[in-house]
Amino acid sequence: MRITRHTDYALRLMMHLGLFRDRLVTVGEVADAHGISRHHLMKVAQRLAALGYVEAIPGRGGGLALACEPEAVNIGRLVREVEPDLCLAECFDPQSNTCPIAGVCRLQGVLGKALAAFFAELDSCTLVDLLRRPGRLRARLEAGTAV
Repeated sequence: MRITRHTDYALRLMMHLGLFRDRLVTVGEVADAHGISRHHLMKVAQRLAALGYVEAIPGRGGGLALACEPEAVNIGRLVREVEPDLCLAECFDPQSNTCPIAGVCRLQGVLGKALAAFFAELDSCTLVDLLRRPGRLRARLEAGTAV
């Protein structure tokens, strides 16, 4: 299983906002700290705002902030909401499946169990769990050595 860059950036943005809850954070700041595209990160921020995870304050002096408490952010739910395609193989998507052995091979079942285990782990985690070492994380980001 590999998550998309969009989901990766969403998780990084959420962690960054969780670390710097004492102030508004700009997309540029996060992009620079993580060495990622501002344009792509702006799309991620807009998606997270639409989902209610992020509050976007427009204008000069504006920025981003968490729209909820970190302990209320379930990582499994966030990934499900942000990740566009959770089909591990063609046979997971009945609309595009052309596999001639779909339904009789065991691959779909095995991959389904693996995906369930993946999400069981993510479902047991909140944003707070990802921020267990805030001092070290903040120091790395503020030093500009996150990448």
